Amino acid sequence: MQTKHTFVDRIEETLIAFFLGMMTLITFANVIARFGFNSNILWALEATVFLFAWLVLLGASYAVKKHAHLGVDVIINMVSPAVARTIGLIAAAACLAYAVLMLKGAYDYWAVFADLPPTSGRWFPTGFAEKFRSQSFYEVQDVPMIGAFQFLEDLINYGDEYEKLPKVVPYIVLPIGMLLLTYRFFQATMQIFRGQTDRLVASHEVEDEIEEVRALQGEHD
Repeated sequence: MQTKHTFVDRIEETLIAFFLGMMTLITFANVIARFGFNSNILWALEATVFLFAWLVLLGASYAVKKHAHLGVDVIINMVSPAVARTIGLIAAAACLAYAVLMLKGAYDYWAVFADLPPTSGRWFPTGFAEKFRSQSFYEVQDVPMIGAFQFLEDLINYGDEYEKLPKVVPYIVLPIGMLLLTYRFFQATMQIFRGQTDRLVASHEVEDEIEEVRALQGEHD
């Protein structure tokens, strides 16, 4: 189980590092093109925005998994362990409900770009809409079409060619990110329920790391 977790961690960390690295590389290349060659990479800004969105939305679920989000635990530290666990469960349930709502909204927003029906129901999905207006022909503004995604022209665009990258590609991070966030909040809720922890976040993580560094320095001294 530990090996599996380590493998998944490496995948998530590699993806986050990849998106951050690509953002840096594209921005650096655009600066060189602008000031060195008096030119401009037209799609650089939009691509960077999309990469940042992927970084944030995937990173949010990873932060929940690692209990790395910022939090205030003053009240939890003042009450008994049983009360702290109850507060933790309430907070986790609220976050889980929020993630489910966001998942529905994210899928509904993305689905029309994929020529798929959005869900019915105002707050929670009750099925799929029978009638909807497909927006699979919508393209981004600047990022050119990539050959690897040409199969989408026949799959969802009825054979019409894309000049720019279809929105269905970069926007798929919305349902993926919210699905991962929902899953991670569910995991965190079960950890609290099983008594493995009493809170969603570890707000004193930095202080703990400082103490570890001091302890190591003391051993060397």
